[in-house]
This record gives sequence, C-alpha cells and structure tokens, in this order.
Amino acid sequence: MTTAQIDDETPAGNSRWQRLAPIFTLIVFAPGIAEVMSGATRLSFIFVFIPEMMVWGCGALIIRDLVRRWQGGWTIIFLLGLALSIAEEFVIQQTSLAPFPWASASDYGRVWGVNWIWFLFFLGFESVLVVLVPVQLTELIFPSRRNHPWLKQSGLLVSSIVFLIGSFIAWFLWIKIARAKVLHVPPYQPPFLAIFSGIVLIVILAIAACALRNVGNRYAVRASTTVPSPWIAGIVTLLFGFPWYALMALIFGPRRDLPLWIPVLAAAFWACLAYVVAHWFTSSPVWSDLHRWSAVSCATLVCMIAGFLGSSAWSLTDIVAKAILNVLAVAGFIWLALKISRRAPATVRCHSS
Repeated sequence: MTTAQIDDETPAGNSRWQRLAPIFTLIVFAPGIAEVMSGATRLSFIFVFIPEMMVWGCGALIIRDLVRRWQGGWTIIFLLGLALSIAEEFVIQQTSLAPFPWASASDYGRVWGVNWIWFLFFLGFESVLVVLVPVQLTELIFPSRRNHPWLKQSGLLVSSIVFLIGSFIAWFLWIKIARAKVLHVPPYQPPFLAIFSGIVLIVILAIAACALRNVGNRYAVRASTTVPSPWIAGIVTLLFGFPWYALMALIFGPRRDLPLWIPVLAAAFWACLAYVVAHWFTSSPVWSDLHRWSAVSCATLVCMIAGFLGSSAWSLTDIVAKAILNVLAVAGFIWLALKISRRAPATVRCHSS
C-alpha cells in the first residue's frame, strides 16, 4: 500500500489535532498502562517515563501502524509485540540475561545465562500490556480512525529514530546508572551469543508477522453468531490474567524446588490456551466494542491489582500515588464504557484476526 493510497483512505476533514490525538494517546498509554498503572514505574522515579514513552510508546505506535498498513489484525500486533518484548529483555535493558540485582529475588530458573521464568513472564506481560491492550484501548477512544494508519512515511521514520534514541537512554539509565550506582551490583556483560539469539528471534517474529499478515483475511469468520456477554469476556480475561503472576512468585516468593520444565511448560500451555480462547471470541461477527472494552479494561485491572503485591518496600507516597492513578483509570474506563454504549453499531468490522 503506497503513501498516496493511505492518505486517500484516511478520514477526510480531520483537524491536525484529530490526526495527532490518537498518536500521542498511544505513546502515553503504552508505558502508562504497563509501567505506571502496574507500579513498576512509581512517583519517586517518574522521570523514567520519558524514555519509556520513547521506547514503549513509539514501539507500540510503529507496530500498530505497520499492521494497519498490512491490513492485519490483533494476532499480527501480538507477534510484533513479542518481538518488542524480546528487544527489551535481550538487547535494550537485558533484564532476562543479567543476574537479578535485588536481594529478594532468587536465581530460580536461571539456566544458560537466561532468567527463563522472568523472560516468560515479561514476554506475555509486555506483548499484551505494552502493545496489544494500549492499541485496542486507543482505537476504542478514536473509533473513526481505527482501521487507518496514523503515520505517514516521514512519521514512521521519526518514530523509529526516537525509538532508537530512547532505547539507548533506557540502556544507559538501567545498565550504567541504576544497576551500577543505585543497586550497587557488579557489572555484567551478557554473552554475545545470547544477545545475537535475541536478535534472531526478533527477526523471525517480524518475518512471521509479515508472512501471516493476510492469513486472517483469507478465511471468513466462523459462522456462529454466539459469543459470551461482555461481562463474561471480562471475567475470562481476569481468570487468565491473574495466574500469570505465579511466575513472579517463583522468583520473589519462597524458594522453589520445582523442576524448571514444569512451570515453563505450564506457562506455555496457559499462554496458548489464552490465545485460542481469545481468537475464538474475537472471530465471531458479533464481537463488539463493548466486548473489546471489557477485555481491555480487565487486563488493565489485573496489572493494577497484582502490582500491589510488591508494594511492601514502597514509600507511602508511591503507594498513595499508584492508588489514586488506579482509581482514576477505573473511572476513565467507566466513562469509556458509557460512551461506547451510546454509539451506533459499527458498520465496518475492524480487523480482529
């Protein structure tokens, strides 16, 4: 699809602000949901939100725009979200490769220089809550621009440059400042083979996403017009989301003697089952914006509630600030649900495969 074609298909008559609003909303939402709402980024070091917007925000924006140019669906967004997560864990901050800098963390699951339990958790967490959920939420807020790219070629180039600069800043702040001067852990240089393996996985996922971009459009959605109510969709999201945090319990909880292959296979099975259920739900022609809202809001609710599990070492200011932001987020989701319920039924079904 050429730039001219994209411009022709973009809704006409939009002001400059209307064109830029979804872009900046997604840039804020990507780190805002995954980092701030979860408590991973707290008020006491909120300055890191700037490089997070450069990495997570621009990363999610680039992924979303590429997929819309390909006319792909959420499965392709998810695949590229996995690639972005691997970039973070193996290349940018290397948290899945370096030994943990926290005294409360065990080395359970560290084999061949990789923190496998940590890697599995964040592979799911970041691909869903950094990319998939913020993209879906932003498109719910701006439904008229849902099926269109938001960037021109120049915008993609600028976003890519900002992403690369932000990645360097994030690497420097974590590797050179936080680990060395704040947490006082010895420097660690991951083996080149480990970093190279991560890059290979990123390339494979990118190729797979490109190759599969039209798969969802080649097959008709399933004939069944039945789909659970939006409330059931939300409950199912909660039931799949909370058990994922059991992986973190293996690292920060009591020492476990469980053979590593058991939680690894269990996590892989759980992730595959969640994908199958999500694909089954969203492939129905009656899957609506209220269903999408329910899944997105409940996924965010999981990370907000589970984020308090590690709050025992936080300052009171950080706890109160997170609680206030979480309450405001819930209020925002309620407002969005009311707004969606007043909309006329969509005449064009968005990409869901």
